[in-house]
Amino acid sequence: MEYKDYYDILGVKRDATEAEIKSAYRKLARKYHPDVNKTKEAESKFKDINEAYEVLGDKQKRERYDSLGSNWQGGQSWTPPPGFEQYGFGGGQGGNYQSFSFNGEDLGGFSDFFSSLFGDMMGSGARTQRMNFGGFDFGGAQQQRTTSRRRTTGQTSKSEDLDITMTLNVTVKDIFEQKPITVKFNNMERCTKCSGNGGYCSECGGTGFKSEPKSIKVKLPPNITEGQKVRIKGEGKSDSYGRKGDLYLIVNIKDKEYEVNGSDLTKEIEITPPEAVLGTKKEIDTLHGKISIKIPPRTSSGQSLRLKGLGLPQKGGGYGNLNAKIKIVIPKNLSDKQIELYKKIAEL
Repeated sequence: MEYKDYYDILGVKRDATEAEIKSAYRKLARKYHPDVNKTKEAESKFKDINEAYEVLGDKQKRERYDSLGSNWQGGQSWTPPPGFEQYGFGGGQGGNYQSFSFNGEDLGGFSDFFSSLFGDMMGSGARTQRMNFGGFDFGGAQQQRTTSRRRTTGQTSKSEDLDITMTLNVTVKDIFEQKPITVKFNNMERCTKCSGNGGYCSECGGTGFKSEPKSIKVKLPPNITEGQKVRIKGEGKSDSYGRKGDLYLIVNIKDKEYEVNGSDLTKEIEITPPEAVLGTKKEIDTLHGKISIKIPPRTSSGQSLRLKGLGLPQKGGGYGNLNAKIKIVIPKNLSDKQIELYKKIAEL
């Protein structure tokens, strides 16, 4: 699931006072209320704003949320730590489901992230509560939060609970050079001060868990491809029995220079109109070093020259190909004489 940065959603700092949080909430709630702002984006933002205030406007929820640490970013992959399943909606004990409705229209419920942390705080059974949005009225509009119990079937195994899955962004050069890549992430561990019991612990804020920043070196297989999952054994979360989960890295290749298709690469090569008409030689950089290529006369933009064996490592050995994709570009600073010559060519 995705981590929710509630401070960022409300546009306040992590050390914001209750008054600052309430003021920010009131301002945003007015702006994105469904009766005032009819856009689809506003509906989604309004839900996020109310969810953020549900947490940061409540001292107990805010303390539990802050115990996750400040190194997270909104949208980052996040997995509940061991022990948090007792708070959330999953598991065999059932849980609560919160949904927002405005003027009879269902806007959906709290996020899975909220549910995994605060399900136990929302009460049990069914209840309906009117929200007045920080003590001000929006022209008669009402928000209701309906909480009803739902059951889930099946149990998640201990080993799965302890695993961490995250996206690893790499470049083509990272894969080719085979150098260890530094992976940074936050790992939830039981608090050593209170032994995970929580209560009035100043170290973990009473949650029993602490978010510890972690950094490890990872060497990817030479033939790794987009979307593949790499398992790093024993680098997941730990439980009170000393068991360790695994870290799973899903490879996401992000590269400004190359397009990737398996072990084959595509790279744009820029040439001028005269070079396209008359042909030319170009020196280009590749993963395997600099090479000189011959571009034949009358080459059109979009054509590709296949350079065999200059791509990424292949599974069975050897390397894929590099496709040099031609892009014809017009020089920005043309002289008057050059423009006149182009006019003459156009007349011909």
